[in-house]
Amino acid sequence: MADRVTVIGWDGSPLTAAARSALSAATLVAGAAHHLALPEVPPAAERIRLGSLGLAARRIAGHRGTAVVFADGDPGFFGAVRTLRAPEHGLEVEVVPAVSAVAAAFARAGMPWDDAQVVVAHPRTLRRAVNVCRAHGKVAVLTSPGAGPAELALLLGGVHRTFVICEELGTSKEQVTVLTSDRVPDHNWRDPNVVIVIGGQAAAAPNAPSATAADPAWLLGQGAAHTGGRGWACAGAGEGEGESALLRAAQLARLGPRTGDLVWDIGTGSGALAVEAAAFGAAVIAVDADPRACERASAAARKRGVQLQVVAGRAPHVLEDLPEPDVVRIGGGGAAVARAVADRRPERIVSHASTRDEAEAIGHALTEGGYTVECALLQSMGLDTRTWSEQDRSVVFLLAAERPANR
Repeated sequence: MADRVTVIGWDGSPLTAAARSALSAATLVAGAAHHLALPEVPPAAERIRLGSLGLAARRIAGHRGTAVVFADGDPGFFGAVRTLRAPEHGLEVEVVPAVSAVAAAFARAGMPWDDAQVVVAHPRTLRRAVNVCRAHGKVAVLTSPGAGPAELALLLGGVHRTFVICEELGTSKEQVTVLTSDRVPDHNWRDPNVVIVIGGQAAAAPNAPSATAADPAWLLGQGAAHTGGRGWACAGAGEGEGESALLRAAQLARLGPRTGDLVWDIGTGSGALAVEAAAFGAAVIAVDADPRACERASAAARKRGVQLQVVAGRAPHVLEDLPEPDVVRIGGGGAAVARAVADRRPERIVSHASTRDEAEAIGHALTEGGYTVECALLQSMGLDTRTWSEQDRSVVFLLAAERPANR
């Protein structure tokens, strides 16, 4: 095993005394081509051109001597340190940090980033990274080959954003380009790069505290939607026909929307559930055939300060052009819509019905689609606490369907 492993962050600045000292003693140096070309790299040291960091870590683990690993930006921020410290390699590392690529990108753009989401996009995580860009007004994306600016923009589709594309930060080839998302796929982009995706931010909720000089932000990546009033699925949040706060709470609990998810809310009505799901950090597409319902959903999103894509159209036909969902709430359309949704294979689906026959039809459609279905009869009754008399009574069948893990 290597006697000592030092990970040096590189941001284009002159190497620090600690970095030069580690390099002078190195018998093995691993890094990208521009790292290995640095004059401080000892001529006699073994050199490893980094491709797979896991493969390099195994080679370093078998090296007898001192090793240095170069990484762009801060190696502890979505960087090499996590891989090198994995238990299977048995390496103890020292770290010489540098300015992270994300911090450098926002500095080039002249923007603060304590309110930004930061995601890593690989081909396998690209769709989830795009969902974060749908759901939030400021996102930094650390890209990779096959998951770069063009792929991000194409998957965003009709969602308009502005891209700040930072290529090869810290090198002589550094370039910063600002484009609208519809123009990004027309260009070829160099790796590595960081993309700042901004825009579409809804107005902050009127009662939500804002981050000002007197009331600064205190938690990284959190905006107005996460700093508003307490509670969720509260009564009086614009319930429409067939909706109630308790039903909404049960549906949200079964859906479990989270950051990186795309939620379809079909038959959004007032938009109350769509807005709640967006407040959990998920990207949400709210669908309704009624233009007035679409207007109410958009207004609810603005009031809460969350992102919401509203699509006017009748399901199931309107669903054909929508991107793939992770979880779906069916607020209307019955068995026909349930079949169409099941064909898109989301992880979870919830729906409700006012009669047992309707619930049975939806349940059969979901079961035939390969889902495991549960159904419960929910009854609730509101009380006027001044007189403790009955106020509102609601009876509804709640259906929750889950796709088996192997399908």
